[in-house]
Amino acid sequence: MTPEPPSVPAARPPLLERLALHRPELRAWALVDWANSAFFTVVITAVFPYFFEAVPGADLSSDEVRKRYTLTTTIAMLIAALAGPVLGAVADYARLKKRLFAVFTLLGVGSTAALFAVHRGDWLLAAVLFGVANLGIVTSLVFYDALLPHVARPGEADRLSTTAYAVGYLGGGICLALVVAMILWEEPLGIRGADGLSSRLGFVLVAVWWLVFTIPFLRRVREPAVPLEGDERPGMNPVRVAFARIGETMGELKSYRQALLFLLAFLAYSDAIGTIIRMAVLYAAELEIPVKTVTVCILLVQFIGIPFAVLFGRIADRIGAKRAILIALAGYIGICVWASRVHETWEFVAMALMVGMVQGGAQALSRSLFSSLVPKHKSGEFFGLFSTLEKFAGILGPLVFFIAPSSRAAVLWLIVFFVVGAGLLLLVDVEEGRVAAGRADLESTRSP
Repeated sequence: MTPEPPSVPAARPPLLERLALHRPELRAWALVDWANSAFFTVVITAVFPYFFEAVPGADLSSDEVRKRYTLTTTIAMLIAALAGPVLGAVADYARLKKRLFAVFTLLGVGSTAALFAVHRGDWLLAAVLFGVANLGIVTSLVFYDALLPHVARPGEADRLSTTAYAVGYLGGGICLALVVAMILWEEPLGIRGADGLSSRLGFVLVAVWWLVFTIPFLRRVREPAVPLEGDERPGMNPVRVAFARIGETMGELKSYRQALLFLLAFLAYSDAIGTIIRMAVLYAAELEIPVKTVTVCILLVQFIGIPFAVLFGRIADRIGAKRAILIALAGYIGICVWASRVHETWEFVAMALMVGMVQGGAQALSRSLFSSLVPKHKSGEFFGLFSTLEKFAGILGPLVFFIAPSSRAAVLWLIVFFVVGAGLLLLVDVEEGRVAAGRADLESTRSP
């Protein structure tokens, strides 16, 4: 008997393939996170809140500044939440995902660049431009996320989504570092001027950054050919078709039970994640953490998030996205416990490091897992619904901070959101959901 030759270990895939960046359209899709993270990191998180109070709101009281800033954000998010499902359905029917993505991206870019025109006392102009920019970016993400299942092949979505988040952390961090350098060294750089000139130039830099790095997506990612449904025909009123589709989808949600169950889980834990992100600066102010330290912490979250987002993608490859998300949620529970005991600056910095370790993984894998539970030909509709729930999920968490006796107590209450979200996520049967989504796509291709 001839002995069997020794087995040769399988060759390890190249690095780009392990990161799901081995095709041009994958790299172009991921680069959008690099592009728009500059807005999230610089404008929303780090610079605009301070700029709004110091320049356009300089003649207002701190309470008036807070109320007008909060109202602006709330109105923009409400409009985006209500419009998301309708626009998503229109994009599916009329094959407009890329075009609508481009329209709302340009809306966000233009509004961000226009912030350069804001001067002392222009709080209304600043609020309108900031609100429109928020509307532009969050609505563009509906179509961006909806293209994930069309760009990624089977087995690539988790890796692509987490890699894109890592790329986004890097891009947002680099852009923030450039803007902070402009603000801190405005005199040596010769850009010192009235009404926060360095910050206003920073907004222009963000707009240019966002636009330039979105161009590869517009060139490389194709509009997917999605079949029409039922008695739909080309040339019909897209808005009427959109509302009809939304009604049908709401009625058919029972057929996508696992996707619905996941949405409920996401609604719970996403609320808590979003609250931690939004309330971190206010919590830092309450603890009297210096502004420079808070800025450093934001940068730390960006750069710590890079390897850990990729790591969560690798973990998801081994144990599945659902279990990887559960690990991240367990980490968030630990963060809430730690946050309730923070007193010193170093403890706040440690908390920021912990957030950077789990934030990207939880959000990226939620996006990719949901994309696998919904039919591709309805991805716009479902991600519109996903976006809507994500916006409305931002209501309860901040409300807890409003009614709780202290911020420390509020942070502990967020644990309930994570526990409920994890409990619902445990009930999700991922394989059953993927089979249902695949069956719906197959039936749609057979429809006359």
